[in-house]
Amino acid sequence: MSLTARIAENLAAVRQRIAAACGRAGRDPADVTLVAVTKYAQIEWIEALLSVGEIELGENRPQQLAARAALFPATVHWHLIGPLQRNKANLAVRHAELVHSVDSSRLLPALDTEAASTGRKVRVLLEVNLSGEEQKHGFGKDELEATFDSLHGHPHVSIEGLMTMAAYTDDPEAARPTFRELRLLRDRLQLRCPAGVELRCLSMGMSGDFEPAIEEGATLVRIGSALWEGLEAVTAS
Repeated sequence: MSLTARIAENLAAVRQRIAAACGRAGRDPADVTLVAVTKYAQIEWIEALLSVGEIELGENRPQQLAARAALFPATVHWHLIGPLQRNKANLAVRHAELVHSVDSSRLLPALDTEAASTGRKVRVLLEVNLSGEEQKHGFGKDELEATFDSLHGHPHVSIEGLMTMAAYTDDPEAARPTFRELRLLRDRLQLRCPAGVELRCLSMGMSGDFEPAIEEGATLVRIGSALWEGLEAVTAS
């Protein structure tokens, strides 16, 4: 089997699982965006993925996002899904279609300044640490609810939703309460949004737990290993 054929097979399998989860939740699969996480992907794997029509790609590090954005067509939509420091805000603004990982109020002015210098508006999600794990980034739930009203007012930043990561588990169902909690938090915060601000995006769910995430309302799922499965053997052959 060729590399492209294996990529196409993996992508089709993931999309079938997305469609099935949407069916169980009474949702339209078109309302869920698959973001292919390229953190560990070889360049030729990414090229093969693009050749079968996938253009939503996610990187964890702003430096690698910028480097890879330079290698691929401008039609690719890059997502920054990993931690972002204020001194790397320029890379996120210049190269990311959507920044999933705004994890503190201090990051917003830096993004606003960089976006203003480019004459554009940067789209962001607020990352929430609902699992309470120290190694995870993000606003605490109580912190976000207390400070949410003060996060607006940056004219070159568009806050469009929330992102979270569930605690790692072998049981996808164990992640469901985290995803439900993010949706309910979004619903509460939406009632407090300034006019014209819609928190329509929920970025939650990865290869091991994206199905319950979709059933709980995810609009973006971040999929890596399920897309790249078996490619090392194909590449080596």
